[in-house]
Amino acid sequence: MWLCNSSIGRKVVMSVTGIALILFLTFHGCMNVVALISGEAYNMICEFLGANWYAVVATAGLAALTVIHIIYAFWLTLQNRKARGNNRYAVTSKPEKVEWASQNMLVLGIIVVLGMLLHLFNFWYNMMLPELLYGKFDAMMAAQANGVPAPGDGYAWIRFTFSCPVYVVLYIVWLAALWFHLTHGFWSAIQTIGWSGHIWFNRWKTIGNIYVTILVLMFLAVVLGFAFCGSCSSACC
Repeated sequence: MWLCNSSIGRKVVMSVTGIALILFLTFHGCMNVVALISGEAYNMICEFLGANWYAVVATAGLAALTVIHIIYAFWLTLQNRKARGNNRYAVTSKPEKVEWASQNMLVLGIIVVLGMLLHLFNFWYNMMLPELLYGKFDAMMAAQANGVPAPGDGYAWIRFTFSCPVYVVLYIVWLAALWFHLTHGFWSAIQTIGWSGHIWFNRWKTIGNIYVTILVLMFLAVVLGFAFCGSCSSACC
């Protein structure tokens, strides 16, 4: 199958899965901004996207996309290293017109994955998983016994998480790496699937930079908003 056997096919898979993940991040970022406006509204969204069959299916699909994207990223990196052979050990100057993010996509990707695992631990592990394993009532009772927010109270979990300065710093580092990773990945994906001609190349880069910057700022606003004023938005609820 050419999607697996050819270099172009692997890049197409990387591009399509990458665009799908960006679309998910867009939804997730918009959803998180709601928490800055109304805790009640945010919890309504969390309840709708809680431990329901459609949420589980969507989570499994998202996990599959992520795993495929990561596997193909390492696959392409190893392929490129193999193609360069011993030349990769030669001391060379930094290539002209090559972005820093382009040269460090693997490192940035690793930071993004580690941040994603931290995010899953802080939220999915503490919110959806307990309800799936024990049911909503038992999970809520266990949370009360442990002195942590109830699994369905996403607003409280955001406040709880970003009351810890260590998590705030880690999330800022993660979001910085995510910005570099996505600004390069956005236009690279567009170019790979053939939507970027000679005229549109720079246009897509500009569109991508603006889009990704707004996207990352949405996540950053939530982190900093709850870090410095964790309960301010409760007055709006």
